[in-house]
Amino acid sequence: MLRIVTQRTEAESEIKRICDRIYDDQMIHKEATVTEIIQTVRRKGDTALLHYTSEFDGQDFTAAELRVSGSELDAAYQQVKGGLLKAIEMAHQRIEEFHKMRVPKSWVHFGDKDVVLGKRYTPVDAAGIYIPGGKAAYPSTVLMNAVPARVAGVKKIVMVTPPGQERTINPAILVAAQVAGVEEIYRVGGAQAIAALAYGTETIPKVDVITGPGNIYVTLAKKQVFGRVGIDSIAGPSEVLIIADASANPTYVAADMLAQAEHDQMAASILITNDSRLANRVSEEVNRMLENHPRRMMTEKAIAHYGLIVVVDSLKTAAELSNQFAPEHLELEVEEPWQLIDQIRHAGAIFIGHSTPEAVGDYLAGPNHTLPTCGGARYSSALGVETFLKHSSLIQYSPEALKEVSGAIALLTEAEGLPSHGDSVSLRLKDL
Repeated sequence: MLRIVTQRTEAESEIKRICDRIYDDQMIHKEATVTEIIQTVRRKGDTALLHYTSEFDGQDFTAAELRVSGSELDAAYQQVKGGLLKAIEMAHQRIEEFHKMRVPKSWVHFGDKDVVLGKRYTPVDAAGIYIPGGKAAYPSTVLMNAVPARVAGVKKIVMVTPPGQERTINPAILVAAQVAGVEEIYRVGGAQAIAALAYGTETIPKVDVITGPGNIYVTLAKKQVFGRVGIDSIAGPSEVLIIADASANPTYVAADMLAQAEHDQMAASILITNDSRLANRVSEEVNRMLENHPRRMMTEKAIAHYGLIVVVDSLKTAAELSNQFAPEHLELEVEEPWQLIDQIRHAGAIFIGHSTPEAVGDYLAGPNHTLPTCGGARYSSALGVETFLKHSSLIQYSPEALKEVSGAIALLTEAEGLPSHGDSVSLRLKDL
């Protein structure tokens, strides 16, 4: 079931196929559907939200019932067991500590002739976070999106998440939101929720930045509203690439591959190794672990379509193939991982050594688990406080400094055919 390839050309072809897996023949139809949903929500507001929630989620609400009430938030604490609550609080603390270290500082530089230059960071006024819901529950995703927004200084954080059965939202989701300081929560999902955050409705306020993962419709909606609002990234299905040598434990590697595959039938799990014996043993372990897997059907589909083992001649070749894929998650299960890390140029998050499974980063190591996928690590980075900040340039020139550069400015404005630009300098110099 888990294919093993040994030829470089075949490996490169398979890696490209897996990286491009979100571009299917139905994409154009899905984009048209999302466009219609966004435009309808933009025109009809809450009426459209209620219609789509009924159509897609099978839940009928009034506009007043979209927002989660204070009593529901209080009740959620009663439904979450103490052990889980402590785990959520521990994760929150570690995520917060990490993101506080990432806050950029405003700065000012005083140069010659009283020229002052600088950069000033300020948070957006409002952020919207999308949390997948329905049958699944992801309190960790709540923390990973809400905590950096709060650390960045965002005053208003609005959370949207699809309703489950009987209009409910998983209590762990509601508790994680409150631990992270979010209490404005709406039970709405899909492309319609993204449209509501981007344009606002009678009930849901417009925000400045939207973050958080979702299905293909959510992803396409974020893509379409980008420019009206900021977004974190265009996220696709999750993925892991593991580079391993003979020192790796095949049971650990197999478990890490399945930990990714159980997310979604389009999740990708790739092992690149310079040890053919390890390749065969990992394949055997994956098959064994799948036999009684609680999510066997979906996990098997992911492994069958997007699972891959590549046997290479060296770890250098492994690093080259990894850089071509630019994985969301990269695990270095090798004897000397820090010697290999200098060869890695593109990865959303790097997990170093045999005792660092991806699950550590998914939940409470601290760094964000919202990461670029499908090759996005070539040009983008993890969600962080920077996502919720913007910076303004600071520029101040003294009369003496303006005079010194006036000649160069005059030549440039003349070359570009913008005479008023030149006048804005020369008129000041006359007064001097």
